[in-house]
Amino acid sequence: MSTKHLVHPSLEVMTLPEMVFDLSTDVLQELRDQRMAPIGLELVADLPVAKTEHTTRLADGHELRLVMYRPVDRAEDTLAVVYHIHGGGMVMGTPEMMEVRNKLLVDKLGIAVVSVDYRLAPEYAHPIPVEDCYAGLMWLIEHAQELRVDPERVVSMGESAGGGLAAALSLLLRDRGQNPLKHQYLIYPMLDDRTGSTVEPAATTGEFIWTRASNRFGWGALLGHEPGGEGVSCYAAPARAEDVSNLPPTFMYTGALDLFMEEDLEFAKRLMSAGVPTELHVYQGAIHGFEMIIGGPLSEQSSADLIRSLTLTLS
Repeated sequence: MSTKHLVHPSLEVMTLPEMVFDLSTDVLQELRDQRMAPIGLELVADLPVAKTEHTTRLADGHELRLVMYRPVDRAEDTLAVVYHIHGGGMVMGTPEMMEVRNKLLVDKLGIAVVSVDYRLAPEYAHPIPVEDCYAGLMWLIEHAQELRVDPERVVSMGESAGGGLAAALSLLLRDRGQNPLKHQYLIYPMLDDRTGSTVEPAATTGEFIWTRASNRFGWGALLGHEPGGEGVSCYAAPARAEDVSNLPPTFMYTGALDLFMEEDLEFAKRLMSAGVPTELHVYQGAIHGFEMIIGGPLSEQSSADLIRSLTLTLS
């Protein structure tokens, strides 16, 4: 069934035929190249936000890159910090992909953002991506003083695959006896490898931007085998976690037409049932990645909800 009539009018451009694709090995590099540059960078070109790059050498010899943004006029202040994990279906994307949003957060809230350039599947399958995210966060905490960020005011944030990795990171931290995060911000997170493989999602979801076929490809690349089967780690697919208690307070939003809608709602429900303070928003007419329409009504609403929560959490 077509769901185009359910899509918010402001997102019509995202439903055009040229925006429809199924991710595969044949088109992966082309899509990676297309998503190297951020959308709408001209909107933040004049913001007084400094950008720096840092690297840390991991145990396997990899040089992990982290991109930091902070207000130019607060170079000597100790700031709250968002640890950001970019999206891209586990197989594409860079920290720069969300540079516009990250710079806007820095400018509006007077905080720092550090975005981790984790390694991508299929070249680097689980657990490398989540372990890169863990290593980046540990580097941030260990170097908080020289970076002039407050290790007591750190939150994680990720969208799509980055949201899934942020949720997995929280599980990993809990199970390793570490708790450096005040909050986790999960933006239409990619949580469950069973969606579109062994579990059929709602017929009204996943027609645009991120489809069932793309989801199967992304999960297969991360896991190194077909998704949806037995024995998948919760540090790869957080929806697989048997216990979601003692996780950071959570802010989550998703779209009513997003392929991840049901898995996101179910995860939020489980968090609330486990006693984790959780705020959930579902935006009517929203498809995956709807914030690409910068300045649109849905983007404006989600941004306002996000900034309100961040302001309360990091004040």
